[in-house]
Amino acid sequence: MAASPSTARAINDRLALRLLQDEGPLTAAQLKTLTGLSRPTVADLVDRLSGSGLVHVVGEAGAERRGPNAKLYGLVADRAHLAALDVRTRSVAVTVTDLLGTPLAEATAPVGEDAGTGPAVEKAVALLERTAKEAGVERLHSVAVGAPGLIDPETGELRDTTGLPAWHRRLVAVLQERLPAQVLVENETNLAAVAELREGAAVGREDFVLLWLGLGIGAAVVLGGRLRRGASGGAGEIGFLPVPGTSGLPSATGCDGGFHELVSTVAVEALAAAHGLDPARALTSGHGPFLDALARRLAVGAAAVAAVLD
Repeated sequence: MAASPSTARAINDRLALRLLQDEGPLTAAQLKTLTGLSRPTVADLVDRLSGSGLVHVVGEAGAERRGPNAKLYGLVADRAHLAALDVRTRSVAVTVTDLLGTPLAEATAPVGEDAGTGPAVEKAVALLERTAKEAGVERLHSVAVGAPGLIDPETGELRDTTGLPAWHRRLVAVLQERLPAQVLVENETNLAAVAELREGAAVGREDFVLLWLGLGIGAAVVLGGRLRRGASGGAGEIGFLPVPGTSGLPSATGCDGGFHELVSTVAVEALAAAHGLDPARALTSGHGPFLDALARRLAVGAAAVAAVLD
């Protein structure tokens, strides 16, 4: 069934806005080429978006050729403001940006291990509110929270995970209660994969896996250009993968004996010490035997992922 005129306009507007966000300022002719829409349709959507205050003229293109220059249209960056919270085990970091992702203010605060759930949540919320105020933002459109742990694919909420602070999960609920903004939460490794897909090493690739090495081991799976969380949100929990060279088998609640035992921060530091290296500088030391040994460990997990997903 064909879309109604209003639905078609909404789809075209959304497509144009996404292109302006991803590509930067564009002329009407460039929008026509990239969208495949007709010249009159593009002219209408440009007028519509300009009239709504979402798009404005930011310059001209075509100074190198004869004839009138073409207007360059770009997003109105201050039409909406966004915030990102990087929630760690012992700290929280906040960045407030405009609609184009330009940072306007940033701040970080420690959260002690002895802090209770309530005080920890209040500290994080206060940091967000203070940072937004410093950026001159009265109202946030969206707040994105990146945190370790699993995201429930049914509800989109951070699941209660053994070993992670209780204030992580409570923080999301409090933000949703207090802010007149859309609050999104995502696993930190998945967010890193989205960043690589849009602006990093994975640009132009629709299928890849990002391995995350730290205190915990994880992976983000992108297939067909889409992030895949799995049926229970556990896709990419490679730390639980049974592999050779470990002490046994991981359990449902602990990854000792899994791939985590080979490449976690503790494991890599122990490997560095075994090679007589300072663990804090081992990865940048250029020490061949250590790096070869680490690469062999990484290959065990990477090969398993590739064999299953390819």
